[in-house]
Amino acid sequence: MKIGLLASNPELPSNQRILEAGEERGHRIRFYDIRQCYIKLDAEQPEIHYRGGQLLNKLDAVIPRIRPDLTYYGCAVVRQFENLGIFSLNSANAISHSRDKLFCLQHFLTQGIPIPTTGLADSPLETEELIEMVNGAPLLVKLLEGPERRGVVLAESRNAGESLITAFRSLQANLLVQEFIKEADGKSLRLLVVDNKVVCAVERQAAPGQFRSNKTIGGAISATRISAEERKLAIKAVKSLDLKVAGVDMLRSRRGPLLIEVTSSPALDDLESVVGKDLAGNLISTVEKKLGWKRKLASPVST
Repeated sequence: MKIGLLASNPELPSNQRILEAGEERGHRIRFYDIRQCYIKLDAEQPEIHYRGGQLLNKLDAVIPRIRPDLTYYGCAVVRQFENLGIFSLNSANAISHSRDKLFCLQHFLTQGIPIPTTGLADSPLETEELIEMVNGAPLLVKLLEGPERRGVVLAESRNAGESLITAFRSLQANLLVQEFIKEADGKSLRLLVVDNKVVCAVERQAAPGQFRSNKTIGGAISATRISAEERKLAIKAVKSLDLKVAGVDMLRSRRGPLLIEVTSSPALDDLESVVGKDLAGNLISTVEKKLGWKRKLASPVST
């Protein structure tokens, strides 16, 4: 098959692993910088071009890994591929919806998926009541337009919360406040869901003095066992957004697992190094399954 990896950084380890996995399975897989793709909207001859005039209409499938600040343009390009009948591992609509943090939280509640208590208000006059809605301090202040696992600040006191909310609003930033799950003790779960199956689960432990873990601020990551309820919630959340591949973040609380976020372009390399599985290969296998591709058997050697 001819597969296009749509992203913006060919050197990113996760992107490298996907390219390797595709080649190992005998496919012609190429990296295409989403910013260098351009489209022709035409009733008779719609097209997708790549830097230098290369025509991409003959691809069999694309694997989009679009960074948050390129969501609008990236989804436009992915949608064009879909309109041409080219399979996309995650659809443009699914990616777009998953990037809208507020939409996701509201959507999860309609699906019966538990989340931390969250508040949203536009008027600065409602700041005190907004903080009270999420059970007071400590609390989290989250930017709605922030990239995955960034733009999140812990306010340890009510005064700190009020100051943060005021400061962000002065910058015309859209934000929400969320209850702080103290009993999680700086730990969170990341589950990777591929084709409606949880293919790996890890636990992230925040570094000393931090309330969460990520690559920027450090912390530990280790393979972990999950409950049937956690597995069910992750699959339900991803399926409800119509994503074929997604990372699901959740916390363990006294009232059970709480879903935090679903990302349509999850990192793979750090997960693979921890769980020792070919996760990139799972993505390629899903493309093969959706397109009904079967690997050719080697011809028998005559004697």
